[in-house]
Amino acid sequence: MRDLYETQRAMRNVRKAAMQRGVIAILDVGTSKIACLVLRFDGPDRLGDNDGVGSLAGQSRFRVIGAATTRSRGVRFGEIDAMQETERAIRTAVQAAQKMAEVRVDHVIACFAGARPRSYGLDGSVEVADNIVTEGDIGRVLAACDVPDFGEDRDVLHAQPVNFALDHRSGLADPRGQMGSTLATDLHLLTVDATAIRNLFFCIKRCDLELAGIASSAYVSGVSSLVEDEQELGAACIDMGGGSTSLSVFMKKHMIYSDAVRMGGDHVTGDISMGLQVPMQTAERIKTFYGGVVATGMDDREMIEIGGDTGDWERDRRTVSRAELIGIMRPRIEEILEEVRARLDAAGFEYLPSQQIVLTGGGSQIPGLDGLAAKILGQQVRLGRPLRVQGLPQAATGPAFSSSVGLALFAANPQDEWWDFDVPAETYPARSLKRAVKWFRDNW
Repeated sequence: MRDLYETQRAMRNVRKAAMQRGVIAILDVGTSKIACLVLRFDGPDRLGDNDGVGSLAGQSRFRVIGAATTRSRGVRFGEIDAMQETERAIRTAVQAAQKMAEVRVDHVIACFAGARPRSYGLDGSVEVADNIVTEGDIGRVLAACDVPDFGEDRDVLHAQPVNFALDHRSGLADPRGQMGSTLATDLHLLTVDATAIRNLFFCIKRCDLELAGIASSAYVSGVSSLVEDEQELGAACIDMGGGSTSLSVFMKKHMIYSDAVRMGGDHVTGDISMGLQVPMQTAERIKTFYGGVVATGMDDREMIEIGGDTGDWERDRRTVSRAELIGIMRPRIEEILEEVRARLDAAGFEYLPSQQIVLTGGGSQIPGLDGLAAKILGQQVRLGRPLRVQGLPQAATGPAFSSSVGLALFAANPQDEWWDFDVPAETYPARSLKRAVKWFRDNW
């Protein structure tokens, strides 16, 4: 745990150094694509140093000066599967973005999906030394949180204070400078497979780049796709990627739960490939141009030419009705949404004051998906696009770029995590077996 604290501190210092130079790269390592954005920060506040403990406190101004994507290779379920192939794909994306930006980039902030995320809700409380809350008190109360024994093979990816209480007053965003005698906090801890993080570290190092930060794509997609009211009142962001479907729940502008389903758009493509007996590339093209989840009477008559280059004239001239294609796609999409529903139920999502669901990610662009999702998830569902940021090319404004844009916002306004404060080493929390899951049912 102490090692992690040091690693995160080191990455934070690298990020500060990169911000001082004014240029940093954003890298979204996905299963279907690798996206790279180059950001330039300007103005005296470009360091991104803000005094708020709240979500995305302060505003750093940045502009996208380079953007590139390449087909992802060597990544499965959002995790690196073949190191050399992924390294080549990352180099391709970063070099193309650098060329567009006409600037060399040494530091990247990366995000990834998958890695079997697990959420914990922790709490801790301490007596305030001089009846006025200082930064030291925040460090002590964060250290007082009872960390569960999540296992040697897992690492903490995010640890964020989501609520502070001072005596009888709860729901404080930043208690510093306020008077009181007992300070308590609720902390959201997200752990992932340690191997997935280490592989990403190593891969980025092999590309001659320095990692200045790392985030869960479920979290950053929520940051860019949920509007302020949704983040405040309670909403879930479902990011449908190629290899996995991530979900994050936000409340009071903080992520309070995250999970992932190891299925995504590539699985739908795989079903089409097997059902129609065509290569994956052809299946992807058919899905993109003709896919859907709701069949109407018209779809029985709309015929799709499958095409092919096997040399067998009969086989290459085959056609299939759009209704048949929808019949292949719909069961898999229903399965993904049923899994998402099960995760949201386990998290106690129905206890939040608002239960808005936002679908984003490349897989969310299938026509009719929002209607089907509303039926299965039983909530209000809308399709989300990322916030517009300065300089972002038109081609990178779609739902597939939610995590890239969210990561840019995260880089500009890093949310204070527990290693932002000097957590005293001697009071570093002992691991305990107590697992406080579904905690926000009681806290909100």
